[in-house]
Amino acid sequence: MTRALVTGATGSLGRAAALRLAGSGWEVTGVGRNAEAGRRLEADGIAFRRIDIGREPEEIAEACADQDYVIHCAALSSPWGRYRDFEAANVAGTAHVAAGCLRHGVRRLVHVSTPSVYFDYADRLLISETAALPRRPVNAYAATKLIAERIVQEASARGLDAVILRPRAIFGPEDGSLFPRLMRVNELRGIPLIGGGQALLDLTYADNVVDALVAACLAPAEASGRIFNISNGEPAKLIDLLRRLFGLLEQPLRTRTVPLRAALAAGAWMESAYRIAPFLGAEPPFTRYTVGLLAYSQTLDISAARRTLGYEPRVGVDEGLQRFAAWWRTNR
Repeated sequence: MTRALVTGATGSLGRAAALRLAGSGWEVTGVGRNAEAGRRLEADGIAFRRIDIGREPEEIAEACADQDYVIHCAALSSPWGRYRDFEAANVAGTAHVAAGCLRHGVRRLVHVSTPSVYFDYADRLLISETAALPRRPVNAYAATKLIAERIVQEASARGLDAVILRPRAIFGPEDGSLFPRLMRVNELRGIPLIGGGQALLDLTYADNVVDALVAACLAPAEASGRIFNISNGEPAKLIDLLRRLFGLLEQPLRTRTVPLRAALAAGAWMESAYRIAPFLGAEPPFTRYTVGLLAYSQTLDISAARRTLGYEPRVGVDEGLQRFAAWWRTNR
């Protein structure tokens, strides 16, 4: 029986991957820090180990023993936070996972990274995996995920078979990040529209990302050591996505026309205020980066994933929006 370890299995993507693999007959072990979410996995027949991969290197190395594949979904993913927290989760955690895979001869490591490493406050269309990266990463998340990629590449040079995926803007049921953030801003003060909301956005439905993870596990040797962009491959204008999403949610869409310069300045002010007075909350309502995501077009070239991994998005953006809205109305 094929065995797989999924880190970050208590998060939405990791849980979806673990359930898919278990449903395909694999013996799956999930790793995470959330004990309650771990019990949900166990109720679904998936073994669970509560491990902080950034601070428990021996425990995660032991979990890698006898595994055919390790799918590394665990990460601190946020536009805001302390650098040391991102470093512990994304850098140290990845180093410990890679070391465990090398020690125990794991057949392949599939590492989930991010296309945030491409972002540089400019319109960029059909970005390929070989495109030049910004001289300075946009935030601590992008910086530490880029370091994590290099750790995986160094382990690959030492003999670890590894594949890196950069999935763009993952959404779907149980998403606690992308759409919920937009919904909070919409409710509190309205979503800022910059340039009329004409920026082109790439999204990726969660089930499609899981397809890519499985494909990366099973891909031929030519995939080893490479990075692959993942998205739905159907960019859409921000304003069109917002209208469709809030229409399906049966909620009024509230937008505010804001000049780009003013929005970036407000984001910078928010960041400064929250650094000085952290009691205001864990995360500012918006940052320069979140403003940038709404203002600039960024789409990915996924031809390499199609060609080498056999990746093809099965669930379109519109169907994904319908599934998310139905889940949200039922569960929230």
